[in-house]
Amino acid sequence: APAEHTRRIAAMRYQSGYTMPMFLDGEFFGFLFFNSHRKDVFDETTLHYLDMVGHLLSLLVIHELSATRSLVGIVQTATNMVQHRDFETGSHLDRMSNYARLIAKEVAKKYRLDDDIVEHIFMFSPLHDIGKIGISDSILLKPGKLTEAEFDTMKTHTMQGGEIIDTMLRSLGLDGFPHADILRNIALHHHEAINGSGYNGLTDDEIPIEAKIVAVADVFDALTSVRPYKKAWSNDMAFEFLQAMAGSKFDRDCVAALIHCRDEVEAIQKRFQEDHLG
Repeated sequence: APAEHTRRIAAMRYQSGYTMPMFLDGEFFGFLFFNSHRKDVFDETTLHYLDMVGHLLSLLVIHELSATRSLVGIVQTATNMVQHRDFETGSHLDRMSNYARLIAKEVAKKYRLDDDIVEHIFMFSPLHDIGKIGISDSILLKPGKLTEAEFDTMKTHTMQGGEIIDTMLRSLGLDGFPHADILRNIALHHHEAINGSGYNGLTDDEIPIEAKIVAVADVFDALTSVRPYKKAWSNDMAFEFLQAMAGSKFDRDCVAALIHCRDEVEAIQKRFQEDHLG
């Protein structure tokens, strides 16, 4: 059977193609593909020119990969820090980030989210509560209901999260990193509500779609998980709650997307079950 790239070339009716491998420190990491709708277009002169262009493109890709790997490493480290400060386990973060990806894929067409954006939402969603690092244990780990003053302090974790992320990006020289705004928006706005009753009073159109997505994914997993102050709800109970709040607290499209993916949700729950160590 022909390779996937060959099938795609045929589907696009290309008449000729040139494939250039990319290497970093002698290690192969990908290809550049140059295709044309004309036959015999890749003569010696053209190939010489494309080798120069390809070299420059390879350098750009290498720079992008290096920046991405640096940020992914920081994200993973910070995620581990969040796990150790809160009762939200690694399994919770795995589940909710996978729920976020499910929702993002479902609403991608309406909100013009390409595959790259969907994957960044998946990658960055575990850092939604990174600002809790700055909240004292007496509040963060309190088993009972928070007082009004304590809740006001708890609410600052979103702003602190934004500040921590900005500091991380500056220290890595990644201020202009593609999709860094997705990371900031998730940390800053995942507690906003469609009707403006959230932490900072943003309303529907003011709330970035990535924050709406993470809000639904996070609350659904919190409802269906055992916490020190509650038993786990059934999926049906959690879906009913989200539906009741759709359009007021949560985005309707995001709620509908998660419910539509029930089979995938249950598969994620089975894959990332809590063990006896949490």
